[in-house]
Amino acid sequence: MVAARTVAMVDALVFDFDGLLMDTESTLLEGWRAEWRHHGLRLDESGFFADHGGDITAARYAELAAAVGPGYDRAESHARRIAYRDALLACLGLAPGIREWLDRAEALGLRMAVASSSPRAWVEEHLSRTGDLQRFEVRAFGDEVAAYKPDPAVYRLALARLGLPPQRAVAFEDTPHGTAAAKAAGLRCVAIPNPYADPSRFTAADLVLPSAAGLGLDAVLNRLGLRERHPAT
Repeated sequence: MVAARTVAMVDALVFDFDGLLMDTESTLLEGWRAEWRHHGLRLDESGFFADHGGDITAARYAELAAAVGPGYDRAESHARRIAYRDALLACLGLAPGIREWLDRAEALGLRMAVASSSPRAWVEEHLSRTGDLQRFEVRAFGDEVAAYKPDPAVYRLALARLGLPPQRAVAFEDTPHGTAAAKAAGLRCVAIPNPYADPSRFTAADLVLPSAAGLGLDAVLNRLGLRERHPAT
């Protein structure tokens, strides 16, 4: 007789992108800091990162325009900021420990997905640049759903494309609103707070880690009481 399993099984890992797979949050912030400095001003970083997914670029430009005054040229400002940001992004790789997690997930036969509030073009461009896009069998994006995180729509879309119930997947997030979205979709969620998120706000997460580099994927699954459904032989 085969002994009954004492742990649940997992088939897939579902990753947020910005701030989790790659620290694009820091490059975004630095791009705006530089643009404010160009005008002899200092960016007020309080409230810079919204409590929801999606694009708030227009509001950021409006704030800068109000601070600069009538001489502000948005088109010129945008071109300068994007050029600076893109130079930073060109040197950006996966976050510490993430590559090792992805390698181990592949070795274990786990399926992988991305569920991001960002648009498809943004995420796929950067994962292609690092050579990691094809690892993710399923991808779900903010420009495919009606509402951004903390709404669970993008996670539900990822699960539908995986053909899995939420109990068979684990989400990985870096923000409280991302964690809320994953939990609302019924997934277990591992949080790795990004440098601009308050760790005390991740009470909904099933596990909070300081970095992906601090703990191997097997240990993460063990802490969640999980094991892979199709372990490698």
